[in-house]
Amino acid sequence: DMKVHFPIQIKGGLFGKRKPLKAVNGVSFDLKPGETLGVVGESGCGKSTLARGVLRLIPPTAGTVAWLGKDIARASRSEMDGLRDDLQIVFQDPLASLDPRMTIGASVAEPLLVHEPGLSRADREARVREILPRVGLDPALINRYPHELSGGQNQRVGIARAMILKPKLVICDEAVSALDVSVQAQVVDLLIELQKEFGLSMIFISHDLAVVRQISHRVMVLYLGRIVELADRNAIYEDARHPYTQGLIAAVPNADPRGERARERVKLIGDLPSPLDSRAALRFLKSKLVDDPDVDQYQPQLVEVGQNHWVAEHDPAPGAAGLLVN
Repeated sequence: DMKVHFPIQIKGGLFGKRKPLKAVNGVSFDLKPGETLGVVGESGCGKSTLARGVLRLIPPTAGTVAWLGKDIARASRSEMDGLRDDLQIVFQDPLASLDPRMTIGASVAEPLLVHEPGLSRADREARVREILPRVGLDPALINRYPHELSGGQNQRVGIARAMILKPKLVICDEAVSALDVSVQAQVVDLLIELQKEFGLSMIFISHDLAVVRQISHRVMVLYLGRIVELADRNAIYEDARHPYTQGLIAAVPNADPRGERARERVKLIGDLPSPLDSRAALRFLKSKLVDDPDVDQYQPQLVEVGQNHWVAEHDPAPGAAGLLVN
């Protein structure tokens, strides 16, 4: 039941007022060893905030993050230093996450300086030369700088830096969205290979549902900081129950023009509401809505509609068979 809220100053009146922006508002899930959980949703739905909350790069407002019996959300600084070996992240923009003044070798070796300070310089370089080929990079690039590499190569550097500590969990936060399609496929294949080799668990965050389908075992759909659907990959893509999930999947273009013309469209009426409006979470459950922005609104609950298939309560959509009716 993790929550990450940010206080926002709202204009109005003499001094204005503060309201909480509920970026993540009561999210619960588990992650199995060697599993990839895909996290999808529109921009602003809380995907990246969730990732940072799990790693405690942003302190959670409430809730727990249990990792191997320890609560990351309440761990001391010394305990977190020990846990960081297991928990790594690959960011969206490889150039923004790499220091332009550091060589590739120095960037990849940096986690070793922090977490394994007893290693000699020669040992660190040996570890770097060992990991680079495993992410598809020539060790001869060790003395190059980020601006001398392509976007795909720099993203592989980011993956190498995350993998050099041999973590148990890697969070990929839009890790392929800044790359062209051919390079995306190469990086996704690399992540799948590394997962098999190291037994990684992964949280793969993306707005590209086709990529998520390729890499994920389960998929979690977020809407305004809350889960609206969570299920195995095939259940999400072949039997989506929540209208928001159906709308996301319907928006994915079909490469076959005939298939594109023939398929049924799912349209969501209206614009994405403001996350500061307490009524926003009831966009799909208006039967529970109290039309007052200052009232604490009902929070749609997850209901199990099939084996390991959870869907948030929502009103039935006209003509949409198979939807959960609250």
